[in-house]
Amino acid sequence: MTRSRIALFPGSFDPITVGHESVIRRALPMFDKIIVGVGVNSEKSAMLPSEKRVELIKKVFADEPKVEVVTYSGLTVDFCKANNISFILRGLRTSADFEFERSIGHANQLLDKNIETIFMLTLPEHTCISSSIVRDIAKNKGDISAFLPKAIGREDF
Repeated sequence: MTRSRIALFPGSFDPITVGHESVIRRALPMFDKIIVGVGVNSEKSAMLPSEKRVELIKKVFADEPKVEVVTYSGLTVDFCKANNISFILRGLRTSADFEFERSIGHANQLLDKNIETIFMLTLPEHTCISSSIVRDIAKNKGDISAFLPKAIGREDF
């Protein structure tokens, strides 16, 4: 059986940042399709409802037919198996990200040896950007425009 060249880029995307957008756009040449998977975790309280996060991501990638946006819950590996996804794409900002993501990647490999995790470094200028930092700035009425993709703005929240 031929492996699909479909990657899942999973995350909470609460909200999507310029770092997320950059990783996805830079990874597009490697895959036939990238599915941005908005993970639904009932134990986490999100700033934006999952439907709004999906809407914003679709707006960011409206120009890119190879990007699909979905919500999912449960194990990422199970979602991949059910959707013929062979790769999990993850962005790395710091060495702490690497250690965390490596552990998850190894666990996923134990769950399904046919699903590979691909790590992509963020651009240096995006290293300090995380959704949690953007949420904190937004909650305190700060200007988050430099952290968001150009397709979306404060008015989208």
